Amino acid sequence: MIEDKAITRTVNVALLGNPNSGKTTLFNHLTGLRQKVGNFPGVTVEKKIGRFNLDQLEIQIIDFPGTYSAYPTSQDERIVIDMLCNPEDRNYPEAVVYVADTTNLEKHLLFFTQLRDLKLPMLLVLSMSDIAMQDGLEIDIPQLQKQLGVPIVAINGRKGNEVNLLKEQLQHLLLDKPHFSDKSFYQITNSEKKIIESIKAVIPTRSDYHALLLAHHGHWLPHLSDEQKERISTINKENEFVDLKQQIHETMQRYNRFEPIVQKVLRTSQDRSTTTEWLDRFFTHRFWGVAFFFLTMLLVFQAIYAWATYPMDWIESGFGWLGESLKNILPAAWWTDLLTEGVLAGLGGVIVFVPQIAILFFLISILEEVGYMARAVFLFDRLMQRFGLNGRSIVALVSGGACAIPAIMSTRTISNRKERLITILVTPLISCSARIPVYTVLIGFVVPPITVGGIFNAQGLAFMGLYLLSIVAALTAALVFKLILKSEGQSFLMLEMPAYKVPLFKDILLTVWEKVSAFLIEAGKVILLISVVLWFLASFGPTQKMAEAEATAIELAVSRGLDKTATDDLVAASQMEASYAGHIGKFIEPVIRPLGYDWKIGIALLTSFAAREVFVGTMATIYSIGSNDDEYSVHARMAKERDPLTGKPVYTLATSLSLLLFYVFAMQCMATLAVVKKETDSWKWAIIQFLYMTTLAYSSAFLAYQLLSI
Repeated sequence: MIEDKAITRTVNVALLGNPNSGKTTLFNHLTGLRQKVGNFPGVTVEKKIGRFNLDQLEIQIIDFPGTYSAYPTSQDERIVIDMLCNPEDRNYPEAVVYVADTTNLEKHLLFFTQLRDLKLPMLLVLSMSDIAMQDGLEIDIPQLQKQLGVPIVAINGRKGNEVNLLKEQLQHLLLDKPHFSDKSFYQITNSEKKIIESIKAVIPTRSDYHALLLAHHGHWLPHLSDEQKERISTINKENEFVDLKQQIHETMQRYNRFEPIVQKVLRTSQDRSTTTEWLDRFFTHRFWGVAFFFLTMLLVFQAIYAWATYPMDWIESGFGWLGESLKNILPAAWWTDLLTEGVLAGLGGVIVFVPQIAILFFLISILEEVGYMARAVFLFDRLMQRFGLNGRSIVALVSGGACAIPAIMSTRTISNRKERLITILVTPLISCSARIPVYTVLIGFVVPPITVGGIFNAQGLAFMGLYLLSIVAALTAALVFKLILKSEGQSFLMLEMPAYKVPLFKDILLTVWEKVSAFLIEAGKVILLISVVLWFLASFGPTQKMAEAEATAIELAVSRGLDKTATDDLVAASQMEASYAGHIGKFIEPVIRPLGYDWKIGIALLTSFAAREVFVGTMATIYSIGSNDDEYSVHARMAKERDPLTGKPVYTLATSLSLLLFYVFAMQCMATLAVVKKETDSWKWAIIQFLYMTTLAYSSAFLAYQLLSI
């Protein structure tokens, strides 16, 4: 039984394992909501840190990226190996919890045995034991524990029933320091011993295998000094150390040692035929698999519209009630206008779309948890190759539907430079969740809310059509880059197909919570700042011009016989045009007028360079200033907007479709440009990406507006 006592110190524990091993599910069981997401120092690789207490210890557990072996093939894996080779690293663990999939135990033990040779206290967790049982697999845990020399806990990944037992074993490992066998799964050769002794004389190491890893990776490890790197290089040359040859030798020897152990402790039914194998015949079929994928995506986008309607209406009504209540309670002052017309209007214009974003992440997370997304990667591998991409590129393209930033970061798993670069350059064309607010508002002006075929929402179909358009654009751009960029050889897809499993909704809800919270916090900070600045720019201007605008508007209202409400709206519109924001919008209006945009839309285009979703918040702020209308729906406000010269609606079919196309193709995200610069280590490719996407956006919007206007 674990009893909480006064905390005496904090202990770092690393959660390690192969991709798809069940690490994240275990991490959520251990930490729940007591976790935070950040980046490793100096890089954009994401890490999760959680905390829980054991006796007098506070455990800080770090969920590291999935890693196949001590010989990294991606930047994510390099982060892990760099940490393991540097005992001074602040993330260096006092113990390791290694997670291995029971159904793929043989494949997951290579990295485990390498970690054992680093002499770190270890606990082996066998995940997905429930799935193994369903597949007719039985494992002799006491025998396996004896052979591997570490404590072992088998857990049901879905229910987490054995998590308390795992914590007890971890507490025992950290406090009592039980002795387990020092058995190694790799016999170091005589030539390697010479190299190890020479490196130990230069750099302090924890074990012989630690020194051997320095011989392999010393040339790139960032924590080593230039002098140490040069010394390691000299030692390797003096001893004729061939990196690849030794790596193959070590890997084969390790497999030869642990494969017989797995075969001995693992028993399986003779007539075993897994559900996974049966389902894969359909989901990876050349025709039915593709048909199912597109049907699934269609249902996802239909659900985004069908399920989100009611919560969106509640949020709009809530913000409307709050704004009117504050206007009635607070005194008539500039700060009241700032709060109701600036802050509330801007934030409300974006928060209203949280239900749609949450539904998108919820459904995509289900597909990932079930194990389907890996099949989609496999299914489209051959197609990706034709466009100069890698099979792994589909991971980035699918992830781009949520956010381009992590999608671009995921390209580190693509070893071929050309294929990785093309993937980075075209991924932002995939419609991300930040575009959802823009699409939702504008689709209403283009497609009526009717039912097609008795079951499909027409606006939902249009929504999916925009996503399909973005996919076509990305593949076309990839094909162009394939012809332009020089080739450095072709890489190949290596992918582990996880077993199908019933999704764990606790994990899914945690993922949705993390993504929506990050969206609200990151977007909220930008929107709040821009809303305040916009309110100021739109509410104030040169004193003389503002006074003249007011006088002219009142005179015009009197001549037309307008009532007080209409007069106030006319004065507000005239003063906004004379404001600082109006001057900025008027300055850029000649450039965007051929697209059908006025100066107000121009302001939204400029502010949304910070983030695409800011467009809606900007329009909500601009159209709320000076308005006596209690309508808090952004769409309704935009629908009422009229061209002062013609009296016609601003958001016609031509203008709305032009705006939709502009936002489908435009690079309206400064954060994405920054990540592209970091991942390519050059502003050159970020600038090229910005220019070609902006050109594509402007030209398509221009053609759409001009053709529809005719």
